[in-house]
Amino acid sequence: MLISTKGQYALQLMVDLAEHNGQGYIPLKEIAARQDISEKYLESIVKVLVKKELLLALRGKGGGYKLKRPVAEYSLLEILTALEGSLSPVSDLEKRRGSLGACKTYPVWKELDRMIQEYFQEKTLLELATPDLVGNDFVI
Repeated sequence: MLISTKGQYALQLMVDLAEHNGQGYIPLKEIAARQDISEKYLESIVKVLVKKELLLALRGKGGGYKLKRPVAEYSLLEILTALEGSLSPVSDLEKRRGSLGACKTYPVWKELDRMIQEYFQEKTLLELATPDLVGNDFVI
């Protein structure tokens, strides 16, 4: 599993929106400046996040982006899989179950996949946006 720059920046963008939640629609230009990420690159990311119904978009004056749901309702898994697709450590793990099933390493890959899914499902956007409130010591 390798999380691409798009996946990493999607998390940064969502954290930024979570930190400014309740302030209405936030222009992408402001997010790009705060996060030091190309606005053009963020455009490709928000397009996917809007399509996957994680963000709301408003065009024109006063437009921008905002979270569609309360911050605590977003898991990191849904954000990452929106951009990355599968986070499986082995490509096509379930499709290859038959061929890998006979292989003694299949249980290792299956367990690792379960752990990855569980970890990112349990971590919420709220935890990243407010680490001091939930006792986390990490920043992205």
